[in-house]
Amino acid sequence: MLLTAALAGFVASAGLIIAIGAQNAFVLRQGLKREHVSMIVAICALSDMALILLGVAGIGALVQQFPWLLQALRFGGAAFLGAYAVMAATRAWRGSGALAATGSVQVHWRRILLACLAFTFLNPHVYLDTMVLLGSLSTRYPGDARWAFAAGACVASVAWFTSLGYGARLLQPIFRNPRAWRVLDGLIAVFMATLCLLLLLRPLN
Repeated sequence: MLLTAALAGFVASAGLIIAIGAQNAFVLRQGLKREHVSMIVAICALSDMALILLGVAGIGALVQQFPWLLQALRFGGAAFLGAYAVMAATRAWRGSGALAATGSVQVHWRRILLACLAFTFLNPHVYLDTMVLLGSLSTRYPGDARWAFAAGACVASVAWFTSLGYGARLLQPIFRNPRAWRVLDGLIAVFMATLCLLLLLRPLN
């Protein structure tokens, strides 16, 4: 029973976080640059784990009771994504040399930390996915099995962000070409702008 619950938690969590999102795009880009990867992976994984555990503990029900909180996050997240889309589009247009995979210019860790926290906690869907959805799914398992479900979900999160952050370097031969960085930033700009519009136009359920 415990193993079944853990596997169910792993699969459910993996299915939610592996889908391309703003946070994953950010982790991928920083992994390609090899900038503060350990810190980013740790923040994303620990944040996910904390939200998963809170959801399983029942805190996720509070999120459903206070829809205004998700709406505030919705507009705050949209503003952040819109600003980041403009920044990515500017980098793509200018083709900044600082984006070279082997470049020596690194962004200060505090800026990366703040950006990572924003991508994590200004996204209202992270609360719906981890706290509400996974929290609801965990109620199908009684007693200790519920926490086995949570453990499986947490393992999936750690495995994904570790693989994404450190595995991105395998793509570095491609991104030695500055044009590849311009294409990546162009795609990120379009992706972030699309997510921004979706948050503004599509009400949260």
